[in-house]
Amino acid sequence: MLNRRHLRIKVLQTLYAFSQSQNTNLVAGEKELLHGVDRMYDLYIYYLTMFDSFTHFAELRIEEAKRKKFTKEEDLNPNLKFVNNRFIALLKENKAIKDASINTKINWSGDVEQDVLVKLYNSFIKNEIYIEYMESKEQSFEEDKKFIIKLFKKEICNFELLIHYFEEKSIYWQDDIDLVCSMVIKTLKTFKSPEDTEKAILPLYKDDEEDFIKKLFRKALDNLTDNYAIIAEHTRNWESDRIALMDRLLMNLAITEAQVFPYIPTNVTLNEYIEISKFYSTPKSNSFINGILDKIFSDMQKEGTIKKVGRGLIK
Repeated sequence: MLNRRHLRIKVLQTLYAFSQSQNTNLVAGEKELLHGVDRMYDLYIYYLTMFDSFTHFAELRIEEAKRKKFTKEEDLNPNLKFVNNRFIALLKENKAIKDASINTKINWSGDVEQDVLVKLYNSFIKNEIYIEYMESKEQSFEEDKKFIIKLFKKEICNFELLIHYFEEKSIYWQDDIDLVCSMVIKTLKTFKSPEDTEKAILPLYKDDEEDFIKKLFRKALDNLTDNYAIIAEHTRNWESDRIALMDRLLMNLAITEAQVFPYIPTNVTLNEYIEISKFYSTPKSNSFINGILDKIFSDMQKEGTIKKVGRGLIK
């Protein structure tokens, strides 16, 4: 499930694209925002549905070894531990994953897709994680699960060819892969037994979160001129062209959020956009944004243009 920071980032990315295209169609911009968020869920399903292909490749490899002219003992009596991995079998049979794959029309059936997964499989079977698992004498669902999670963290998430495939497939995924991988790991950890075939997977976000991002996006555009004037008033010692566009967009979003959402404490809003600036703006932006927003919020609270409700929400 996406948290508020991820949703704020999606709004920021859409606002940036909106400003670069000089688009004035709010409805089109909003649709683009929601489409970008929905595409993250597609990436999530791609990751969850890949594991069955790996056991299929392992079965083909075993059959191919048996047909060799000169076979070895391990060819005739292969180690079937990975092929029979109980956790992969569970993921294959889980109804929620099946339904999500059908509903989103996401699978790995294409030639390009299979080629990427074959190369990933051929890479990780040489890794120490895989070798240790295959040599272990333990036979349990829990061990199978720990192995798959470890394999996903160490190998699958970092496989460059897979990352390149996703980045080429959708421009929306360039900044989403790390986040979606964390969602997949969280999901994998929720399965407790081979009987969890009916267990739900994570929703993209809570129902009210769609209202949050739509409102934040629309209000940030509606209030853009006024908020830029507020920023200019508090940055008199700075030439406007020296303030990065991303910094202005971040501060616009922060001011909008502080005004429009009375239940979100101003310190939470401030901290969130400072953290986001560390990844999406210049190296010095976080301290710059911190100082400017802190002064803006203080002045707006005195003027009464920021009003918070509920205990502990003033700061």
